[in-house]
Amino acid sequence: MKKLSLFILSSILALGTTAQKQDITLSDIWQDPKFYPQGIDELQSTVDGNHYTSIKNGDKGECLVKYDYATGNPTDTLLTSDNIKNAIGKSFMIQTYDLGPEEKSILIGTKGEKIYRHSTAYNYYIWNKEKKTLTPLMDKEKEIYATISPDGKMAAFIYKSNLYVKNLADDKTIQVTQDGNTDIFNGISDWVYEEEFALTRSYFWSPDSKSIAYYRFDDSKVTTFSMNEYHDSLYPSVYSFKYPKAGTTNPTISVHVYSVASGKVVDIKAPGNYEYTPRTMWTQDPNILAVQYMDRHQDTLVLTLANASTGVAKPILTEGDKTYIDINDALTFINNNKEFIWQDDNDGYDHLYRYSIDGKLINQITSGKWDIMGIKGVDEKTHTIFYLSSETSPIDRDIYSVNWDGKNKKKLSEKTGFNDADFSTSYHYYINTYSNANQPSYITLHSIDGKQLRVLEDNHAVIDTLKNYNISPETFFSFTTSEGVNLNGSIIMPAHFDSTKKYPVLMDVYGGPGINTVNNEWGGPNYMWYQMLAEKGYIVVSVDNRGTGARGSEFKKCTYLHLGKYEVADQIAGAKYLASKAYVDATRIGIWGWSYGGYMAAMCISKGAKFFKTAISVAPVIDWSFYDSIYTERYMRTPQENHDGYWDSSPINFANKVKGRYLLIHGTGDDNVHFQNSIEWIRGLQKANVPFSLMIYPDKNHGIYGGNTRLYLYNELTDFISNNL
Repeated sequence: MKKLSLFILSSILALGTTAQKQDITLSDIWQDPKFYPQGIDELQSTVDGNHYTSIKNGDKGECLVKYDYATGNPTDTLLTSDNIKNAIGKSFMIQTYDLGPEEKSILIGTKGEKIYRHSTAYNYYIWNKEKKTLTPLMDKEKEIYATISPDGKMAAFIYKSNLYVKNLADDKTIQVTQDGNTDIFNGISDWVYEEEFALTRSYFWSPDSKSIAYYRFDDSKVTTFSMNEYHDSLYPSVYSFKYPKAGTTNPTISVHVYSVASGKVVDIKAPGNYEYTPRTMWTQDPNILAVQYMDRHQDTLVLTLANASTGVAKPILTEGDKTYIDINDALTFINNNKEFIWQDDNDGYDHLYRYSIDGKLINQITSGKWDIMGIKGVDEKTHTIFYLSSETSPIDRDIYSVNWDGKNKKKLSEKTGFNDADFSTSYHYYINTYSNANQPSYITLHSIDGKQLRVLEDNHAVIDTLKNYNISPETFFSFTTSEGVNLNGSIIMPAHFDSTKKYPVLMDVYGGPGINTVNNEWGGPNYMWYQMLAEKGYIVVSVDNRGTGARGSEFKKCTYLHLGKYEVADQIAGAKYLASKAYVDATRIGIWGWSYGGYMAAMCISKGAKFFKTAISVAPVIDWSFYDSIYTERYMRTPQENHDGYWDSSPINFANKVKGRYLLIHGTGDDNVHFQNSIEWIRGLQKANVPFSLMIYPDKNHGIYGGNTRLYLYNELTDFISNNL
């Protein structure tokens, strides 16, 4: 009896230990913030370089607080909810802000309203710290891309596609351009430039605040795309916008310079007939503008220096490529405008170079079989460049410094994983945001030599919460395909994995040009969803196929003119590699993806149907002739030039090969990958007499979110996987 009692007691204790581990639910992921790591909201370094500001939520509501880099202590509260309420009789959330050079006038934005993926309109106000007054930037509707001039005396903004300048001393506002409308955009990009060149605000203050350079987009000859918006109304409304598809007419772009003092506008004269103007910036000389031009094939890039007084643009550097050129933001003018920093992949990898102002190469700054992943800053006093790179591994990112003569390279980040940095304007400090595949963001403050001074956010609450669940670590592997290509992958094994059993596999794919999913960084909500699937007995895998980034130009650009060909071959190779494992059920391998990943899933369940039991496509491109001109032609040229490449890259032409279970998901309000893609895919599947499942999200855009949408979506995904894989 005593032995039995002890057995029961030990069993109860064992059950208690097991019960401590909870099952992850979709409500945990999408309705509860417990898995969401904290960050530092709207971090900005002040002009003096000794302080930084951020938005903080505290006992007294929301505040804009100034901190000392050296001590970590708050030194000033620049704006509070009480300040706002006392000034205008009501309070609101600070969503964005722009500091004047001495924080005397602070531009704040609230009640943001999304336009496209990167653009947002706000109600803007100017906070005068000394007078404690809060005044609307404009007594009308929302404005876009408001900024304070470098001297702090003016603000510029966009309203109804026109550029305005406001004098903060006398509150007088000048409308710089007059012709803005639904076809003409001044100082703000149209849809395709925002999406594909990441050019959103397209006006730029000169360093001395005396001029503003701005783009003018003429989309009058660009075809309009329209889609219904339902919104529970009796009759749908029609939303229309300019969207150039592959092979169709592009917007006409021009660059202009406005003189604040005289009101005169100078037109910049392009040195040739170029299709695109992807980048414009001021040099260190307030009268010289750097304008980059590119041909329609995007295989030739010309850097020019334009005189802001005469408009004459002189070419100083021309780059060419047998495939395409990726636009970057590395261009930095240094040494009193005598030199500049440039980034290209001419030696097979993305690296940094130093040129004289007349375009003559001085020296290559970085070299090696790895890629620069972005410049983070340049300290002119010490001749030091700070950058991110994939030098240690394509799955990691590290922070480095190097002198611009190429000497004294130093790795500043110490933790293996994904590192990013925000440098103070003085380059005495930087804030390092770090994560790895199984650890959420860890934010630390460092001196410029890399020494850690303090922890700003360790996200211990999320880490402690994760301890209550059965978390299977995400690990990494590599394998070589039958074509001799080495590919990287990540894997999450089922909880309580048993090597004698066979498990189903879900492959997560994106696969598009330059974009990796096999990254040693925190994966957010999808990571938690994959953990939930692992609890249910699934292996979750991702493979970075050819065409993805951080491995040099040959690996990335080999898909040129043939999107989907090598990517699908590599995903099939991944499925075959997994099928060879004793613990994998080769008859139960599925694949899913979103956007380009949705396209890949459709290609895999058609061209690769032999290897995949099921597939899920969310918001997929189905025919590249339906997608925008800049992105598609960069990799495929036009449909008129590459008919066979376009035909072979569309799953519609292989619909009769689809086997297994297939789920198609799309939002009808998708302005990026239009619902038209899924309509034509449905037509093709029905014509081929192929059964499939369909879920439509009314009025939802490419992100498919809002309210309980994500919860509903991931319930649908989970149920489909459970029933079919």
